[in-house]
Amino acid sequence: MKVPARDALHLLHQAPVGILATHARKLDGFPYPTAMPFAPDARHRPLILVSRLAEHTRNLQDDPRAGFLVAQTLDSAVLDGARATLLGAFIPVDAEHAEAVARRYLRYHPGAQRYLALGDFGFWALRIERLRYIGGFGLAGWLEGADLDPLDALPAEEEAALIGFFETHRARRPGLEVAGIDRYGADLKVDGKPTRFVFEAPQRDVQSLRAALTDGIERHRV
Repeated sequence: MKVPARDALHLLHQAPVGILATHARKLDGFPYPTAMPFAPDARHRPLILVSRLAEHTRNLQDDPRAGFLVAQTLDSAVLDGARATLLGAFIPVDAEHAEAVARRYLRYHPGAQRYLALGDFGFWALRIERLRYIGGFGLAGWLEGADLDPLDALPAEEEAALIGFFETHRARRPGLEVAGIDRYGADLKVDGKPTRFVFEAPQRDVQSLRAALTDGIERHRV
């Protein structure tokens, strides 16, 4: 069944925790699952922050291929909600991009600053090859990683300018924050609670993105 790529894309912005499955070094052939906070990067790929000493990191160093499960909910109602299993390879973020990635990740997970301060943590990004999306009963199918988003990613400098626009907007109420912006929506925090404001249509330029953000600010005024 052909599934809507946009539904899978938005899911990757709505779940703050995923399940990472790496190839176990100590028991060859067995998967090694672990719960993992993540943030979507500009291409909607999961970014994870891991210790160099962690078992899953050592597994990735031996074999970067992995599975990553993202679910709308991880409670007893999980089968009623959307979920996606991503398959691909985790690649370490190079030093040139690490600072920008850290700024983005900390907007989603401010408490991670204490891990960065330890010095032995680094970022990895999942290069998605394929994903299996299940949107509920009767809606399931495979997507190629390249089909997730055919548009050019929003450049970091444009996102930074839009975040500045959002934060200084006169209609923004106290307690409304933005973690990330892309052409399809904005990841917000309302009094500390994360939510996704989905745009009515993809926004291809800065002017239309500003208009969409203004709409989001006004809708969250109460």
